[in-house]
Amino acid sequence: MNELLQAAFSGVNIIPTALLVFVLLYWLAVIFGFLDLDFFDVEVEPEVDADGVSSLTWLNSVLAFFNLGKVPFMVFLSFLALPFWVISILLNYYFNNDYALLGLLYLVPSFFAALFVSKILTTPFVRLFAALEKEHESAANIIGQVCTVLLPASSSEMGQAAVKTTGAPLLLNVRTTHGSAVQKGETALVLEYNAENKFYLIEPYQTI
Repeated sequence: MNELLQAAFSGVNIIPTALLVFVLLYWLAVIFGFLDLDFFDVEVEPEVDADGVSSLTWLNSVLAFFNLGKVPFMVFLSFLALPFWVISILLNYYFNNDYALLGLLYLVPSFFAALFVSKILTTPFVRLFAALEKEHESAANIIGQVCTVLLPASSSEMGQAAVKTTGAPLLLNVRTTHGSAVQKGETALVLEYNAENKFYLIEPYQTI
């Protein structure tokens, strides 16, 4: 164990280790409610030239190939960081005698190999997130409905609520209007959908 820790924090592996530690800290922050799942979500907007042609088509194709944009950025980064770290550790353990320059050179093949591993690992999640996006496309049908709070929410903290449907209840990420809060088991009225941050705005609602 000590040998692994020494290898992980050696100069030749410090970049993959730092990335892995960052990902772990991010998920701990999400679990404890300090950050939202989409806090580091990124989107690439194509630039249009004078002829109205996108100049980032090739980049979008590359990102789509590796499932970026099909799964949340931090989910992709999580599946990238671990194989990147493992491959770097193994390469330097078996083929490097702690030469810093050689370790830096190994980062390039390690990163590209990890990209393809992350593509394989994230592929099963593509359909899942596509289905979630499709659910949110029907946001207009949810506005004005009454939901039941499953996880407490406020104007600053994300919670969860359920809306009854003909099938299974639809789960929503929710926040409340400014100055209000809802607790588990309470009812609330769905006011609008925040497409940018992917949550529903709700306010307390008392059923008769």
